[in-house]
Amino acid sequence: MVSGMSTPEMTAGLRLVGGQAARAVDGAEVLAHAQAAKSISIEDVSVSYALERSARRCVLENITLEIEEGEFVVLLGETGCGKSTLLRMLLGQERPTTGQISVGGARVERVDARSGYVPQRYSLFPDRTVLDNLMMGPLTSKFHILGRLRPSYWEARRAVKAEAFRQLAHMGLQASDAGKYPYQLSGGMQQRVAIAQALMMKNRVLLMDEAFSALDPATRSSLQRLLRSVWSETRPTVVFVTHNTAEALFLGTRLIVLARESKDDACGSRVTLDMKLAEGGMTLRTHGQKFLDLVEHVEAVSCGQRLTAPGERRTALDDCGEESDGVGPVRVFPEDGVAK
Repeated sequence: MVSGMSTPEMTAGLRLVGGQAARAVDGAEVLAHAQAAKSISIEDVSVSYALERSARRCVLENITLEIEEGEFVVLLGETGCGKSTLLRMLLGQERPTTGQISVGGARVERVDARSGYVPQRYSLFPDRTVLDNLMMGPLTSKFHILGRLRPSYWEARRAVKAEAFRQLAHMGLQASDAGKYPYQLSGGMQQRVAIAQALMMKNRVLLMDEAFSALDPATRSSLQRLLRSVWSETRPTVVFVTHNTAEALFLGTRLIVLARESKDDACGSRVTLDMKLAEGGMTLRTHGQKFLDLVEHVEAVSCGQRLTAPGERRTALDDCGEESDGVGPVRVFPEDGVAK
């Protein structure tokens, strides 16, 4: 049957059930819209690895998160808390021991084209030019080897090439850089190309694993501003892993901290802080003492410090409320790591 056509039987069936059919269709559309709005869904995910003598080490424990379309989420925590493990599961490189992860409404079973990825180390092919690195992903995803014999391949190649030069300019690089090899570029330039490489695939989800940690402070600051600008234009869903609290507060619209409550192997990291941040980013220059107070608080939570008194769940950081600068409620869950 041609899409969009109806048969007498279908029409009669709709008349038979009357308004119930319309309500069912409306309900399905609302459900589909709600699922699409949740770009990433993490449901009761735990990760553990086998040790000797039947023992196991728990890395992540009962993680449940809903990430909306267009959020810039920063994952923060100490080394070994499971940030990169969670990111690899979003990508499909690893599987959870229990629970499930969905991206774009579909369960993640393996690495696929739903998410772009920028790793800590530059992910460029050393034997290919910058232009070839940028073009390879889109062309490979559309055409196999024999597909390059088709006339449509050359038309698509011209379009991809034009987009590659546009992304180079977007990243602050020159057209002359397109013919260079990765070893001819500085670290900052290589990472700009790596970001452009991920953006070439037009993914609605972008995963970044400490993408700026190997750069010098000036280059890092420049790329932070660039990433913020790129995100503001197209609003992809970004999950960004970092150890740097100041970087997290500047980049993110939402901050999630993972921490372990004890060093026991049976105790995995949980969500100990989940808070909204200012849309324009927070810096020491723009927020002064509030920024310093928030950095101190976040780093304390990252180290697994427990907040014992009920009143400490909402601290003096409440002064950073939405009324003043757009920083949303601070939600700390020291007992069970579950958002309430």
